[in-house]
Amino acid sequence: MLTCRHATRIMSEGMDRPLSLGERLQLRFHLAFCRGCRAFRRQTAFLRRASRAFIRLSDDDTP
Repeated sequence: MLTCRHATRIMSEGMDRPLSLGERLQLRFHLAFCRGCRAFRRQTAFLRRASRAFIRLSDDDTP
């Protein structure tokens, strides 16, 4: 079983690279039981979407 620290590290790395099958399975199992890590995943996904939207808006405002 993954620790929360290891699970959040894998989630963060998964934004930059494809996760291995083993990592995906371990993470899925951990997330099934850990409310805190599920919240972390939702929050990081929201921040990523918000950052991309902000960049798009900033690019649109450039003369």
